[in-house]
Amino acid sequence: MNPTAINAPISPSPRSPLLCHFLTPLPLRLSNSQSQTRRRYRASFPRCAATPSEQPLVVSNKKELTGLQPIVEKMTPPVRLATSAVVLAASLATGYGLGLRLMGSKNIALGGAAVAGAAGGALVYALNSAVPEVAAIGLHNYVAEFEDPASVTKEDIEKIASRYGVNKGDEAFQAEICDIYCRYVTSVLPAEGQSLKGDEVEKIVKFKSALGIDDPDAASMHMEIGRRIFRQRLETGEREGDAEQRRAFMRLVYVSALVFGDAASFLLPWKRVLKVTDAQVEIAIRENAKQLYAERLKLVGRDINVENLVDLRKAQLSFKLSDELAEELFREHTRTVAIENITSALGVLKNRTRAMKSMSLVVEELEKVLEFNNLLVSLKSHSEAANFARGVGPISLIGGESDFERRMDDLKLLYRAYVTDALSSGRIEENKLVAMSQLRNILGLGTREAEAISVDVTSKAYRKRLANAFSSGDLEAQDSKAKYLQKLCEELHFDAQKASAIHEDIYRQKLQQCVTDGELSDDNVAALLRLRVMLCIPQQTIEAAHAEICGSIFEKVVREAISSGVDGYDAETRKSVRKAAHGLRLSRETAMSIASKAVRRVFTNYIRRARSAENRTESAKELKKMIAFNKLVVTEMVADIKGESSDKEPEEPVQEKKEDGEDEEWGSLESLRKTRPDKELAEKMGKPGQTEITLKEDLPDRDRIDLYKTYLLYCLTGEVTRIPFGAQITTKRDDSEYLLLNQLGGILGLTSKEIVNIHVGLAEQAFRQQAEVILADGQLTKARVEQLDELQKEVGLPQPQAEKVIKNITTTKMANAIETAVNQGRLNIKQIRELKEANVSLDSMIAVSLREKLFKKTVNDIFSSGTGEFDETEVYETIPSDLSIDVEKAKGVVHDLAQSRLSNSLIQAVALLRQRNAKGVVSSLNDLLACDKAVPAEPLAWEVSEELSDLYSIYSKSDPKPAPEKLSRLQYLLGIDDSTATALSEMEDGAFSSAAEEGNFVF
Repeated sequence: MNPTAINAPISPSPRSPLLCHFLTPLPLRLSNSQSQTRRRYRASFPRCAATPSEQPLVVSNKKELTGLQPIVEKMTPPVRLATSAVVLAASLATGYGLGLRLMGSKNIALGGAAVAGAAGGALVYALNSAVPEVAAIGLHNYVAEFEDPASVTKEDIEKIASRYGVNKGDEAFQAEICDIYCRYVTSVLPAEGQSLKGDEVEKIVKFKSALGIDDPDAASMHMEIGRRIFRQRLETGEREGDAEQRRAFMRLVYVSALVFGDAASFLLPWKRVLKVTDAQVEIAIRENAKQLYAERLKLVGRDINVENLVDLRKAQLSFKLSDELAEELFREHTRTVAIENITSALGVLKNRTRAMKSMSLVVEELEKVLEFNNLLVSLKSHSEAANFARGVGPISLIGGESDFERRMDDLKLLYRAYVTDALSSGRIEENKLVAMSQLRNILGLGTREAEAISVDVTSKAYRKRLANAFSSGDLEAQDSKAKYLQKLCEELHFDAQKASAIHEDIYRQKLQQCVTDGELSDDNVAALLRLRVMLCIPQQTIEAAHAEICGSIFEKVVREAISSGVDGYDAETRKSVRKAAHGLRLSRETAMSIASKAVRRVFTNYIRRARSAENRTESAKELKKMIAFNKLVVTEMVADIKGESSDKEPEEPVQEKKEDGEDEEWGSLESLRKTRPDKELAEKMGKPGQTEITLKEDLPDRDRIDLYKTYLLYCLTGEVTRIPFGAQITTKRDDSEYLLLNQLGGILGLTSKEIVNIHVGLAEQAFRQQAEVILADGQLTKARVEQLDELQKEVGLPQPQAEKVIKNITTTKMANAIETAVNQGRLNIKQIRELKEANVSLDSMIAVSLREKLFKKTVNDIFSSGTGEFDETEVYETIPSDLSIDVEKAKGVVHDLAQSRLSNSLIQAVALLRQRNAKGVVSSLNDLLACDKAVPAEPLAWEVSEELSDLYSIYSKSDPKPAPEKLSRLQYLLGIDDSTATALSEMEDGAFSSAAEEGNFVF
């Protein structure tokens, strides 16, 4: 707000000179008298503090008449008019008489009459001028006689004006009307600390109509009240007082807006006069409308009806409240009504001394909420719903000002209590299901949360019904257990899959009880079978339960047996494993699967330590420990699980079908042959370890191969021991290490082919390293072949692999040599063909770019050979085929070369002509014809035509004589006509002799 505007002096309206006297912030002491004969009394009320039964007194004490006013007050308009005429006439007569009597002159008498008439006129003017003020005082005193100012009617005002003969528009009279209206509005507005009651606008409008005051005049009074409130706000200087004056001003703005309706925007210039923005005006209207509508909503309870909703709609429109805010307030009101019951229900529910009776009270409170919600839902679909208050619909506790959104746990307790009561009879009705759904929406529970509570409560009810059916024997007596259980689910509206889960849980609990001693007796098996039949549990569910529960017990036994180590797997441990494997009634596959997981976990630990070892010897030691563990512990445990005797010879593992040549590799490679022990060594080493539990699925193929290769190298090189001064001592290993290597392959799950590939690969690696030294230059001599044969036998590499290595080495060396020759231009197409005849694969030895380069060089040689020949089949098909290059790409290369060589050949021929080199001229012209044959050309242009003639003459007389077709084509290309060509051919001396003569002559 602008303090300058507020502190500005307040000037009353031009038509209201007496307003400043009445605009006072102090409470008014008002008196009333209904008649002159009745007893008068004085009552004092604070501004707008009257109760509905106590109407405010607007006008205080009556005003007293002074001077001529009592005389004027007693005169009616006709009397006053007659009196004025009499006074004026008497004044004139008296003045004339006195002048004539005293002076005796007629002129003086007329002057005296004039003077006396002026005095009489002044008296008459004073008398008539006092009429409006007397009328205003009369109006004031008339209103003061009423206990209820609203009782004043428009007719009463008109009678007063008519009585005194004044116009309502007279300034004094109108000022009194405005003053009375201003006082009335001030008295109707709520006092400090109070709120609007809702009847203020109706009272003001009615009183304004009764006074007959125009809207502009009334609006100016509202503005004056606003100025006074702002002045009081400045005079207060306290925060609380300032806030109260602000609220009073907001109430004034709101009431004024309703009083003047749509015209309020231009009749009440709040922004221009008091610097109040449009937004502040809107806030004042909105907040007061909300307050009035909220007060009206408090009168509506849970027994709301159609009439209430229609009245609320009318009130909303009269209060100028938007539909959105009205809907929000109505929903908040219905939420508040429901919260009363919810709070009461929670109080009962949380009472520690609650009993069954208290649970019924909780349900009763919730039923009230549901009843109220159903009423609102039915009203929402009413035929006259368009005329109802906005916001009629289902209740929801979530949102608004309630804190139940943070007390979701309490709401879940209420929902659980209601569901529990609905299932208390052992079945649930359809109406209860609908009520549960509505209650879930009212409490704002999510679908999953409500479903979890319902499933939990229903599961308990289902278990209770199931227990009664068991104990009473009803379930066992049924011919169809499945139908009985299905009917039970339907009565409780319980999902069959969740019921099956409960059946499984019951079976698991029974199984847990039966295996407390570590095994299942025959009686336990029979009891579990009976339970399974009665609950209709599928076989796969039974197997899964046994695998989990019995398997966990068996897994614990297996872990204890494994943790005992190599030396701890004694007879007692073996007995416990046998008891657990067979006493728990586990299938062999299940028992082996459980044991396999535990064993592979131990194998993985050995592998991890082997990988992190410092050197190959330490890594091999860890692998050897794993092999010993497999042989001494795992093998025995597998036999115990299967129920086999440890003294029984293990069955020979099924040999994989070997591919062709694999037996030869097993026989040729010494390292492979040693992994197959002879009978004496096999007896010495004892029975081999088991191969059913492997690491094939736990380790990548690359890791398994690397581990096997590590131990194989250990078997080949022996144990290396370092001694001082950097020396090493290698201990030679015996063939028993190869048997352990074979067992390692079984633990790692390697196939026979994979093992062969590892041995062959290692032998091939050793052979290659030494063969590359022997074949350093790529030349394979007889002595080197013998040397390689000795190396092959020493390494034990099969002949095919040895030949492959040798060929690879020689091919690589040859490829390098060929590539070098191509780059240096020392290799031509003839040599390429010889290499191909020798079965040398040029495609793999020479890159495509080098082959294309070689083709381009070959074609360039053809165009510069001087023969004039061009074989299209040779160039376009044979040579590209020999070099394995693209034919179309080769044609493009030929065309580009021919076009560039064509003009170059002519230039070269002229140059040789000038050098008098006849043989060179003929050769260059043959190259020209070869290029033309590849790419037919147009006649060539040259500045000196005589030189072209000389070229033709020399070519036509060359030895041997050129073919006619060549000569004819050259004639065309050089642009020589037939007559010139004939003349040149018949010339006896050649071009060189003529030129020589010319030269000698010139010289």
